[in-house]
Amino acid sequence: MQSTKSRWPWVVVDRRHREDDAEAKSSPDGKSPSSGKGSKLMEYIALATVPMVLVLGNSMLVPILPDMEQKLGISDFQSSLIITLFSVTAGVFIPFAGYLSDRFSRKAIILPSLIVYGLAGILAGFGAVWGSYPIVIIARALQGLGAAGTAPIAMALVGDMYRDGNESEALGLIEASNGAGKVISPILGSLFALIIWYAPFFAFPVFCALSLLAMIFMIKEPEKKTQAPPVKYYVRQIGVIFKEKGRWLLPAFAVGSMALFILFGALFYLSDLLEKAPYNIDGVAKGGVLAIPLLGLVVTAYLSGRKIKNNGVLMKTLMSIGLAAMTAALGTAIALHGQIYWLIGLLLVSSIGTGLVLPCLNTMITGAVDRQHRGMITSLYSSLRFLGVAFGPPIFGWLTGRSQTVLFIVITVLAAASLMLTIWLIRPPVKAGDAGTA
Repeated sequence: MQSTKSRWPWVVVDRRHREDDAEAKSSPDGKSPSSGKGSKLMEYIALATVPMVLVLGNSMLVPILPDMEQKLGISDFQSSLIITLFSVTAGVFIPFAGYLSDRFSRKAIILPSLIVYGLAGILAGFGAVWGSYPIVIIARALQGLGAAGTAPIAMALVGDMYRDGNESEALGLIEASNGAGKVISPILGSLFALIIWYAPFFAFPVFCALSLLAMIFMIKEPEKKTQAPPVKYYVRQIGVIFKEKGRWLLPAFAVGSMALFILFGALFYLSDLLEKAPYNIDGVAKGGVLAIPLLGLVVTAYLSGRKIKNNGVLMKTLMSIGLAAMTAALGTAIALHGQIYWLIGLLLVSSIGTGLVLPCLNTMITGAVDRQHRGMITSLYSSLRFLGVAFGPPIFGWLTGRSQTVLFIVITVLAAASLMLTIWLIRPPVKAGDAGTA
C-alpha cells in the first residue's frame, strides 16, 4: 500500500480514511463535532423519519389495492405490481445510490431522493384520479428509484456521525422506525381511504416533505476530508473489503435478508388469513391485529440497539438468541398454525427475535468499513433486504397454496439455517461498531 504522501490523494484507504473517520467522530459524547446545533434527540428524530417515509410509501397503499383493481379495471397481478415494482426498482438501484453517496456526500443523495420520491407520489395520485394504470405504474417505478437513496444511505450517514455505541442506538431507532412505519401505514392507508380511495397517494408526499425539512435543518453531515477515488480504484477496494471480511459479511447479508423475508411473508400470510372466514377481519381492525407482532419488533429493535453499543460478543449472542426464538416459534407453528391466537402469539415471538437480530447486523455491517466505502457496503446489504421484503409475500402465497404445513416447515428450516450461519460464520470483532475507525 502506498503511503499517505502519495500524489494520489485517494490511495489512503488503510490510513487516512480511517483517521478521518476517527476525527469526524472524536467528540466525547460519540457525536461528530460537525453534527449540527440540534440535540442528539433531534438528530435521531430526523434520521428516523427517513425509514418511516420509505415504509409509508409502500405499505400505506396495501389497503386500497382492492379499490384500485375496481376503479382502474385491473387484475390482481397488475395491482400487485404496484407494490412489487417499487421494491424491485429500489433494490436494483440502491447500490448505485450507495456509490454516489460515497463519491459525493450522504445528504447530496438523500435530499434529491426524497424530492423524487414525493413528486412521483403526486404523479401516481393524478394517475389514479385520471384512471390511468400506466401512469400509476410508471410513477411507482420512479418512487422506487427515489427510495433507493433514502433509508439505505441514512444508515451509512449514522455510521459517519456517531461512535462509541451511539451508532448502535441510532441504528436501533432506525430499525424501530422502520417497524413502526409498518405498524401504522396500513391503518393510515385505511383511514385516508375513507376520504376517497386514492387519498393515500396524495397524503404520502406530505410526509416526504416533512422528512426533507427535518434532514435539511436538523442534520449537519460531517465534512468529507478526502477526494473521491476513481471508479476503478473504488471498485477494486470494494473487492479487497469482501476478500478480507466477506467470510462474515456475506453470511450477515444473507441472514438480514432472510429475517425480513420471513417477517414480511408471515405478515402477508396472517393478513390473508384474517380476511377469510371465519375471521372476516379487514381494514383498520386487521391493521390492529398485524400491529401486535410488529410492535414486538419495534420495541425489541430499539432496546437492543441501546444495549449492544460496540460489544461484538453481545451482538452475536443476541443474534443467536433471536434466531433461536424465531426457529422455535416457527417450528411450533407447524402444529399450531390453524389456531389463530396461538399463531399470533408465535409470530410475536418470531418478530421479537427479528428485533434482536437486525440492529446487531446493522451495527456490524455499518461499522465494518471506513467512511469512504460505507455507502456501498450498507447499500448492498439494504438491497438484499429489499429483495427479501419483495419476494416474501409471493413465495409465501405460493407455498400456502400447496400446504400451510409445508410453508411453516420451509421457513423453520430457513430460520434454523440462519442460526447456523450466525454461529459458525458470523464472527464480528470484539469492538464491532468501530471497525472503520481503527
